[in-house]
Amino acid sequence: MIESFYDLKHVPFCRDISADQLYLPMMVEEVLERLYYAAQRQLFAVVTGDCGTGKTTAIRRLENTLDQARFKLMYLADSNLTPRHFYKGLLEQLGCEAKFYRGDAKRQLHREIELMRGIHHLQPVVVVDEAHLLDKEMLEEVRFLLNFRMDSQSPMALILVGQSELRDKFKLQAYAAIRQRIDLQCRLAHYDRSQVEEYIKRHLVYAGAEHDIFSDGAIEMIYSYSSGAARMVNKVCTHCLIYGAQNGRRIIDDHMVKLVIEGEML
Repeated sequence: MIESFYDLKHVPFCRDISADQLYLPMMVEEVLERLYYAAQRQLFAVVTGDCGTGKTTAIRRLENTLDQARFKLMYLADSNLTPRHFYKGLLEQLGCEAKFYRGDAKRQLHREIELMRGIHHLQPVVVVDEAHLLDKEMLEEVRFLLNFRMDSQSPMALILVGQSELRDKFKLQAYAAIRQRIDLQCRLAHYDRSQVEEYIKRHLVYAGAEHDIFSDGAIEMIYSYSSGAARMVNKVCTHCLIYGAQNGRRIIDDHMVKLVIEGEML
């Protein structure tokens, strides 16, 4: 419906947009540069940001950036991740069946990583998403995992990605030992007004739009409603396009955005 009415080739505000087509403001590019450096140097990095600020999107772009001949990216996202499931998940991605006991699985993972680095010359990059949900036991296990060869070498690049409460958690004295091991910290903020406008226009260009669809007033209202959170921008823009297509409106103005926000947004 959206594509046919607005003469688009793709849906503009969906989650499956190719990573190389994503809008990247300067702050995201800086975060990606830091994460690429962490991958190269096998560092421990933490990425935080409020809900909807594009953390997982940044990881998608990082994966697209990494040379598959040099890096092996492993991704975990489990709100109930335990040390045993952590090792099990990584070993499965390496094509191995994990041993039952945690200590055995940990030693097994170390061996597999050494083989991967020594034979295939691949550097492991482990990304743990939704890391703000990890309990203290799991975060302590991360600290022990990185203590390799009497703390002289890291077995992998490790990137924890989570909401802002993860950053607050690491400030607590109880997490001081883990905090001291963090090599890089990155924080993703909400987009400002100009970035929201660039974001909307970039996604419309990707979709094949040959002219502006959202008026300046509409973009202003979308920014105000979303507070610059990319996920909320996607949501309200999609609802507005559906509303516009159903009502034969080629240009979406602030009045239409207001109707959509009041009538369709939760």
